[in-house]
Amino acid sequence: MTQHGPSWLGGQACPSSKTPRVLKGRFRAPCSLSGPGTSYRTDPVQGMVRSPQHKQRLRAPSSRTVSLFGTPRAVPCSVPSNQKRNDLFASLRVFAYKRHRRFLDTGIRGFSPVLQSGSPDPVLILQVFVRYRRPSSLFSVEAQRKMAMEVTQVLLNAQSVDGTVRKHAEENLKQFQDQNFTGFLLSLSNELANNEKPVDSRKLAGLILKNALDAKEQHRKFELVQRWLSLDAAVKAQVKGCLLQTLSSPVPDARSTASQVIAKIAGIELPHNQWPELIGSLLSNVHQLQPHVKQATLDTLGYLCEEVSPDVVDQDQVNKILTAVVQGMTATEGNTDVRLAATRALNNALGFAQANFSNDMERDYIMRVVCEATLSPELKIRQAAFECLVSISSTYYEKLASYMQDIFNITSKAVREDEEPVALQAIEFWSSICDEEIDILDEYGGDFTADSDIPCFYFIKQALPALVPMLLETLLKQEEDQDQDEGAWNLAMAGGTCLGLVARTVGDDIVPLVMPFIEENINKPDWRQREAATYAFGSILEGPSPDKLTDIVKHALNFMLTALMKDQNNHVKDTTAWTLGRIFEFLHGSTMETPVITHENCQQILTVLLHSMKDVPNVAEKACGALYFLAQGYEDVGAASPLSPFFQDIVQALLAVTHREDAGESRLRTAAYETLNEVVRCSTDETAPTVMQLVPVIMMELHKTIEAQEKQNELQGLLCGCLQVIIQKLGSAESTKYLFMQYTDQMMDLFLRVFASRNATVHEEAMLAIGALAYATGANFVKYMQGFYPYLDMGLQNFEEYQVCSITVGVVGDLCRALEEKILPFCDGIMTQLLKDLSSNQLHRSVKPPIFSCFGDIALAIGENFEKYLIYAVPMLQSAAELTVRVSAADDEMVEYTNQLRNGILEAYSGIFQGFKNSPKTQLLMPYAPHILQYLDSLYMEKDMDEVVTKTAIGVLGDLADTLGSNAAPLISQSVSSKDFLDECLSSDDHLIKESADWAKLAISRAVSG
Repeated sequence: MTQHGPSWLGGQACPSSKTPRVLKGRFRAPCSLSGPGTSYRTDPVQGMVRSPQHKQRLRAPSSRTVSLFGTPRAVPCSVPSNQKRNDLFASLRVFAYKRHRRFLDTGIRGFSPVLQSGSPDPVLILQVFVRYRRPSSLFSVEAQRKMAMEVTQVLLNAQSVDGTVRKHAEENLKQFQDQNFTGFLLSLSNELANNEKPVDSRKLAGLILKNALDAKEQHRKFELVQRWLSLDAAVKAQVKGCLLQTLSSPVPDARSTASQVIAKIAGIELPHNQWPELIGSLLSNVHQLQPHVKQATLDTLGYLCEEVSPDVVDQDQVNKILTAVVQGMTATEGNTDVRLAATRALNNALGFAQANFSNDMERDYIMRVVCEATLSPELKIRQAAFECLVSISSTYYEKLASYMQDIFNITSKAVREDEEPVALQAIEFWSSICDEEIDILDEYGGDFTADSDIPCFYFIKQALPALVPMLLETLLKQEEDQDQDEGAWNLAMAGGTCLGLVARTVGDDIVPLVMPFIEENINKPDWRQREAATYAFGSILEGPSPDKLTDIVKHALNFMLTALMKDQNNHVKDTTAWTLGRIFEFLHGSTMETPVITHENCQQILTVLLHSMKDVPNVAEKACGALYFLAQGYEDVGAASPLSPFFQDIVQALLAVTHREDAGESRLRTAAYETLNEVVRCSTDETAPTVMQLVPVIMMELHKTIEAQEKQNELQGLLCGCLQVIIQKLGSAESTKYLFMQYTDQMMDLFLRVFASRNATVHEEAMLAIGALAYATGANFVKYMQGFYPYLDMGLQNFEEYQVCSITVGVVGDLCRALEEKILPFCDGIMTQLLKDLSSNQLHRSVKPPIFSCFGDIALAIGENFEKYLIYAVPMLQSAAELTVRVSAADDEMVEYTNQLRNGILEAYSGIFQGFKNSPKTQLLMPYAPHILQYLDSLYMEKDMDEVVTKTAIGVLGDLADTLGSNAAPLISQSVSSKDFLDECLSSDDHLIKESADWAKLAISRAVSG
């Protein structure tokens, strides 16, 4: 076995594990993690756009530039691109609106903030350097010259509708790039700069240039950056010269493409103190008389601000950029394209303006110019100006107090009178303010002092009397087909989402402001008024206290059940079913002092929901959602659930939904299976026979998908997920476990056949189901290991679809707990692959903490047999531990990830100590004890552990003392952990920490006295 170098903070950046906030499906901070580079058929301009609203970004300032922003100041650490973040938020509101109304938003994967990767492995740096400095002689000089001359035609052919022609051209381009990268870059940059060349070839040249500099995969991006930095300076200068020249091209697409490539190069070179003259050169272009040059320059400055961290641009240059941008936004700029470019550029540059926003005069000037731009006669300028306000609201919330009255006036006017794109951004401003205040109130709990970093100004509470009526008006502006259109996003949806956020921000105060609107409109003959009233009611159910809502909901419940059965309009029924789901989600369950759902009305509710599941797909899907939350509310009722008498009817109704011919519409089939899973999961022992009857039914459905001619990946995933829930339910109860075992052979055979599919989601679900089966069958699972191991190994190697790899690591833990020492024959292969995973810069680093935990699982399962892996595993743990001791407190996401990594490391140590306990080989661990105790001391001194890490850390102290005993007593006595840290944990309010500390104290006292 080869020892692999550490790469804990390397690899692809991990998504934050923070639970996203949801309102009508509203999520924070997504990230996109897609596959290989952009296809050559991708539209060049669209291919370089970084977010939905970024397609048209930036234009320019006036010809005379006077510095408006003054004294240089220290710029704080990196602030994320505001436009990028808010573009994501806005587009996610559209996506998430539908997802929450489809109730199963928790199943959506992959939306979370992406962290920057840590320092790459020096070995990788060397490999990349050698790779890209190696000369190539595969192309003759003549062939290379000919390729450069013919590049125009090749670029055009690469966009041909003829697949054969296109494929041949793409192969030629790839060959040219691989064998003569310098000539390739020079040819493409010359193509882009040449005004005599066709527009299509120039656009594609720019796109390929951009893709040669950047990639979404972190390891690939690092390689591309190193390749560019290693190029000859003269070659880079020639490429950059062509790009700057293109900014004056009369062809808009060429200018736009060049702007984005320049920004990509700036993002590489400026942090390395290269191309220092770039910003000055761009600012000099602002004095150009030609509007198109000013526009392209501002485009470039805007893109540059997205690519470059603020800490690499000095304050003097920031002042000059802001001066150019803000002057370009003013009404004195006669060209609307320039003014639009400037407005969009400001949005991207806001992260650089920390010092300027701390200066009252400079901030006042920026805010005045932005507010004036919201009144421009040009729609796109008004929209861009409101986008700036949205960004300012999230970045500089604490600076807004003196501007809020004016902002309310212009936003309310826009919402009521302006065109929809502008009105949507005006509403987004208030949604963003809600986000900020919800975050602050969640973090501080309303306890503010003079020392609080960001006190809450309660802008929403102050604006409430005027804000709520404005939002209620928007609810009446529905579109006829909004419930069928997945991408629909309009004023009514935006207003309802914002109203829900307002309810979460102010709580009970919103109820008396909304109820008159509901009472006035709920019985109106116009469907729009009935739907708006229902939507308003559903939107305010999260936020106010149950005491405030219970009586209202009790009174409304019968009315809503009747509406769901009898209303003639599908929009009204859709929203009514969604609102019922919200009632069951927030006002139903064991924690409710006064239950809304009783034995008396439960049957009526079920009758209506089961009937509505036969309705049109969008209504049926919402009815499934309501049933999901109804079942979830009975999770903790014990032996007798009010749903039990109707359990078989519920199951049959849901299975009938999955077989509907239109079940593919509105995610109906997915909703039905997810609801079936929840109904089974929350069922009681008395319904176990019915759950048992489900096993052959679901297995038969899965068998049909495997035998079918056409691929049915989505359905296979749903069925594997359903079987997983059934396995967990039946396998955990002694009364059903024996009968259930008769199906395990067939079940395992089906799961292994599912792996023939190349779909990641199906693999995830099948792997999870196998993990559940291993847990249920225990040591008997060993008979399946020979057939399953190749797929386990394949999952551990799946770097591209990292979720599959992560789940497979978890399944290894399940197997360890199930098989214990019987997993030993497979451990060499498993450990080898886990060590490779840890060393890889290609693997998402979110997978690495669970891998460390998995070391502990393996050690605990095989005990002293883990001896041969110690020399590989422990040095890795030590290297990782050293990197997790200190972390920048300014980066919350890095702190969170570091704590996950710490916990994984500590769980590994805990498993190793427990595995070796009572073994004659215990002394093998003594050399590692000083480092472990030093690590615990360092963590304690840093004072930034979360509760989970604290509990695990004090547990490791106890495990060390328990396993090593008196041999470790001198080391323990000298450790800070055994005194101050232990005392602190013993007095903790967290009972889990205190419990672990009690155990550690006992183990230490035995070790010291023994």
